[in-house]
Amino acid sequence: MALISCCFDSGFELPELFDTFVQKCTDPGFSIMWGCCGCCSALRPRYKRLVDNIFPVNPEDGLVKSNMEKLTFYSLSSPDKLDRIGEYLYQKASKDINRKRYRFVEIAMEAMDILLQACHAQTTLNLFVESFLRMVQKLLEDSNPTLQILATNSFVKFANINEDTPSYHRRYDFFISKFSSMCHGNNDNTELRDNIRLAGIKGLQGVIRKTVSDDLVENIWEKQHMEKIVPSLLFNMQSGDLTPVEDATQVTPPALAEEVLRELVGRASFGHIRSVLKPLLTHLDRHELWVPNTFAIHTFRIVMISIQPQYSYTVVETLMQHLDNNFKSSPKTRTSLAVVLSKIIAIAAGESVGPSALDIINNLLTHLKTSVGTTTEITPEESQYQEALINALGEFANHHPDYQKIEIMLFIMNTVPDLTKKSKGDQMLQNILLKSLLKVGTQYNTVSFEKAFPASFLQPLLKMARAPHDPTRIIVMKIFQALLDRHQNEKVLSTVSVKPYAALSQEPPSRSDIIFTHKYGANIMQALIDSMALSDKVDSLTSSYNTAALLLVEMACGETVQEFLLFILGIQQVAVTAEDLSELHKCCLHAIAIALLTLAARVTGITNLLEYAQTIIEARKEDAGHFLPSIMEPNKKPSTTKFNLNLPHLSIDKIALAECLQNAGMDFNRLQSGVPYTLNQKDNPSHRHSWVESVSNQMTQRNSSTDLTTYNGDNDSISSSPGVAKASISNSKALAPEYTVDAMKRYLAEPSEAMKKEMQEKQKQIVRAFRESNFEELMKRTEPKHDVLQNRLNDLFSSLALDNKAMQNVNNNNNQDKPIYETYFPELFYY
Repeated sequence: MALISCCFDSGFELPELFDTFVQKCTDPGFSIMWGCCGCCSALRPRYKRLVDNIFPVNPEDGLVKSNMEKLTFYSLSSPDKLDRIGEYLYQKASKDINRKRYRFVEIAMEAMDILLQACHAQTTLNLFVESFLRMVQKLLEDSNPTLQILATNSFVKFANINEDTPSYHRRYDFFISKFSSMCHGNNDNTELRDNIRLAGIKGLQGVIRKTVSDDLVENIWEKQHMEKIVPSLLFNMQSGDLTPVEDATQVTPPALAEEVLRELVGRASFGHIRSVLKPLLTHLDRHELWVPNTFAIHTFRIVMISIQPQYSYTVVETLMQHLDNNFKSSPKTRTSLAVVLSKIIAIAAGESVGPSALDIINNLLTHLKTSVGTTTEITPEESQYQEALINALGEFANHHPDYQKIEIMLFIMNTVPDLTKKSKGDQMLQNILLKSLLKVGTQYNTVSFEKAFPASFLQPLLKMARAPHDPTRIIVMKIFQALLDRHQNEKVLSTVSVKPYAALSQEPPSRSDIIFTHKYGANIMQALIDSMALSDKVDSLTSSYNTAALLLVEMACGETVQEFLLFILGIQQVAVTAEDLSELHKCCLHAIAIALLTLAARVTGITNLLEYAQTIIEARKEDAGHFLPSIMEPNKKPSTTKFNLNLPHLSIDKIALAECLQNAGMDFNRLQSGVPYTLNQKDNPSHRHSWVESVSNQMTQRNSSTDLTTYNGDNDSISSSPGVAKASISNSKALAPEYTVDAMKRYLAEPSEAMKKEMQEKQKQIVRAFRESNFEELMKRTEPKHDVLQNRLNDLFSSLALDNKAMQNVNNNNNQDKPIYETYFPELFYY
C-alpha cells in the first residue's frame, strides 16, 4: 500500500497520474529507497531505460561502462533519439544539482561528452548540442568551482569538434561573460584560483575557435564581446603576483592567456584587427600600464608577431592614432607610447612600401612638429619624447632597402623649415627634423656616392650646410659624415691634426666616385668653406673639418687631387682675405688648411707634397704656432693676445703645389689655371651658370685675364715660401702656357690692387642687386640695355639687307668684270 500510495498521492488526473507513477517507479533513488524492483520500468521508453542504467547504485563507482556502450550504440542506431537522450540527461542533471548530488552530475556530464564525441558526424547533432549547451550552462551557473571547471572542459571538447552542418540560432553571450568572469577569479586558495582562471581562459579559447570558423554564428568580433575577452586575457598576462609553479611543464594562467591572445590576433582579418586593438589600448590606459611600459612592449610584440604580416601596418597606424589622442597626456606617457612604437615599428617596416611607408614617416614627423610647436622650452621629459619618436623613425627606416631610405631622407628634407625663418621655434624644428634625417642616414649603407647624394637631395642639404645656426650646421655635417664614411673613419678623423692618423682605412675611389667628385665635389667643398667661415667655435669648425677629411679620404686620388688642393687653397684664402673674421677664426682656418694638406699628401701618396707640407709645419712651429691645429684643442681657452697674421711666407703656395705635382709626374693644369674656391660661390658645375653670374664673369674677363677674387700669392710668397728656392722662379715662369706679345700685353695691362678691389666691389654690388632686387627694379635697370641691344640689332639687320641688295646688283651687271675676291668677299674682309 505504501508503494501504491507513493505513486498516487499527488492527486493528479489519470493520464498525468500514470506518467507520475511510471517516473517514480523507475527512479533509481526511489527504487532503492522503497524496494521497487522495477515493476514499472518496462513501461518506460527504451532510451530512458538506457540512460537510467548508466548511473550506478553507488555514485562513487562512476559511470557504468557496459551500459554506456549500449547507450552509445543505440544513439548511433537511432540518431533521431539523440535530442531526447540529451534532454533527459539534462533533466536528470538539473535534479541532481538541485539536490547537491554532484557525483551524479559528473556522471551525466561524462555521458554527454561520450555521446557528443561518438555522434558528432550525425546530421541531427544540432538538436543534441542544444541540450549539451544547456547542461554546460547549468553547471557554470552553479557556485561549485568543480562543476564550473567540469563544464568548461566539456565545452572545450565541444569547441574542438568540426561541425558539418551550420547552426543558425546558437548564441554564446552567456559563455563569453561567464568565462571572462572566471578569468578574474580571486579565490583565497591560490591553487583553486589558478584552476578557475585557467578554466576561464580555456573557455574563451573554445568560444574563439567555435565562432571564428563559423560565419553563421554570432560575430565574436563585435565590440561587446571583445571588450570582455581582451581585457580578461591581458589581466591574466599581467598577473605577476601569482605563485610560481614548481613544475615547469604545468600551464600557468599568464602563459595560457598569452597563447590565446596570439591565436585571437592570428585569426583576425583586416577588418577585425581594430576590434582587438581598441580594448587593448583601453585596458592599458585604464590600468596605467604605459609607465613603465614593459608590459605594453611585451603585449604589442605578441600582437605584431602573431598578426598576419600584411595587416601589421594597421597596428602601427592604430598606435599612432592613440598617440594623437594622448597629445595632452604627460610627457612620460607620450614617451612610453613612442618607445612602444619604436619597438614594434621595425616589424611592420618589412610589409609597408611606397605610400604606406611615407605615410608612417609623415605621421612621425607630424608628432615631432606638434611637440616642438606646443612647447616654448624643451624640457628633459619632452626631449625624451622627441628622441623616442626619432628612434622610431630610425628603426622604421632601418628595415627598408637603401633606395627607400634615400626617398625617406629626401621626404624629411622637404619638410625642414626654410632657413629664412630664424625664430627659436623654427630653429628647434630644424634641428629636430635634421636629427630625424641623421637617424635615417646612419642606417644607410653607402656604396656609391652618386646614389647616396642624388641632386634633389644634395642641393637642399648643401643649403642647410650654410645655415646661420651652429647646431643646425653641426647636424648637417653629421649627416654628411654618416653618408660619406664607408670605411668607419669618422671617429679617427674627429680631431684636427697634422700627425699621421692611426688605423685609417681607405681604398681607391671607383670610377663612379671620381665622376661624382668632378660633378658635385665643387658644390660640397664650396658649402664646406661657407660653413667654416660662419663661426669660430671649435666644435663647429671641427665638424666641418671632419666632413672635409672624410670627403678627401674617400674621393682623393691622382685624378681628383687638384680639386682638393684648390679647396685647401680656398680655405686659406678665406683666412687671408675675409675681413669680418676674428683673429682666432683665421688661425683655425690656417690650421685646418695645413691639416687637410697633410692628409691629402698621405692619402694620395705624393711624397713631394708631404715634404712640402712638413716644411711648412716645421716653419710654423718656430714662428707661428697659432697656425697649427694645436690652437683648436677643445680644452684650450681662447687667448686674448694678438696673433700675427701677416705671415705670407708661412702660407701654402699655389705654384709650389703645382710644382710638387709636376715633379711627381702628375697633371697640374687644373691647379695652375683654376682658382681656389671662394665664399658664397654656389655654382653647380654640372649645370649651366646663372645668367647674372655669367654677366659678372664676362665683365671680369673684359678687364683682366685673371680672376679678381683669387688670392694672388705670386707677388710676395714665391721667394719666401719654405722649400721653394728663388731659383724656382724661372721654373715657375715655365709653368705659364706661353710667352707671346699678347700675353706680355695682358700682364702689363693688369690693374693695380686698388683697382682690383674696386672692381671686386662693383661685381659684388651687381650680383647682389640682381639677386636681391624685385622684378620692377630689375626691369628699370635693364630697360636702357634692351634699347641699346635692339638698336644695335636693327643696325645690323639693315646693313645685311644693304649688302644683299648690293650683291644682287653686282651679279646682274655682266658687262663689268671684277676680281673673284671682290665678288665673294666684301671690302672689309680682304687686305
